[in-house]
Amino acid sequence: MATIYEVSKLAGVSLATVSRVINKNSRVSDKTRLKVQDAMKELGYRPNSIAQSLASNRSNSVGILVSELHGPFFGQMMAGIEAELRAAGKHVIITCGHSEEDKEKDGIEFLISRNCDAIILHVEAVSDAYLIDLCKGKMPVYFMSRLVEGLNDNCISLDNELGGYLATQSVLEQGHSAIAYIAGPEFKADSKDRLAGHKRALADNNIAFSDTLYFEGDFKETGGSDGLKFFIESKQEFSALICANDEMASGAITYGREQGLSLPKDLSIIGFDNIIFARHTYPKLTTIDNPVNLMGHMAAKLVLKNIYKQKDMSITHSFEPTLITRDSVINKT
Repeated sequence: MATIYEVSKLAGVSLATVSRVINKNSRVSDKTRLKVQDAMKELGYRPNSIAQSLASNRSNSVGILVSELHGPFFGQMMAGIEAELRAAGKHVIITCGHSEEDKEKDGIEFLISRNCDAIILHVEAVSDAYLIDLCKGKMPVYFMSRLVEGLNDNCISLDNELGGYLATQSVLEQGHSAIAYIAGPEFKADSKDRLAGHKRALADNNIAFSDTLYFEGDFKETGGSDGLKFFIESKQEFSALICANDEMASGAITYGREQGLSLPKDLSIIGFDNIIFARHTYPKLTTIDNPVNLMGHMAAKLVLKNIYKQKDMSITHSFEPTLITRDSVINKT
């Protein structure tokens, strides 16, 4: 394999000049850069990423930790981050925390050990106190879909409480008052905030929250089918079902149709996230838009601005959800 010394000799320049070309340093003339690039091509030389890292004190890689690797929600998130970083010549290293404290901490330590220039975390199990302490270290840390008080400038987050409110308010405005609710896991902040928004909308309309119309799901299709089965078997009367994410809503739609329900005539259903298949369910799913792909782009821009000092990066830290009206909710009156 060719070496940087051979490139230097063939191009007739110093090792330092070759290093500057490899690391895209602007202090090299176009003529010299072309000579070095031609020599690299002739010799079949490929820069060693570790050597580049040592020379520039940058690995040009960003670590990403997400809760899961499956499903369209996390796919859209990672796609947004990766696309923005790749366009800037950076690469990503991805690992998974599975919403478990030990696994999230292990994933974070792994990314730090990989000499990333920064890490972007979508974490749900570790505490704010742990994250605040983590940010006192040398590794720059940024947070996706989470607001950590005191670290606001490092966070890209969604107003989940508002989203929960909008979902319930939209159903109430369609004349529904007996409303069942399938939440995500109670320990997750976004699940708690969406439930808080649901309760606020009920209170604003003088409707009491009923524990008998509440089910804790798992943010997966099984949570939706299990929740609707629970409500039906417990003989609860309700005309609308709010699911804290679209995956659970799709599970509820499937189970409802299997039980012979005519949707949305017999039951209106609304989700949350507006993931890609929401417009392909039958009926097409009314939902709350969670712009996670755009937020992923924004998290990457935050890294590019703060770590790689790229200019003209306008950063939005907080996003607001919006209602997407389709066919799965109808007027009851």
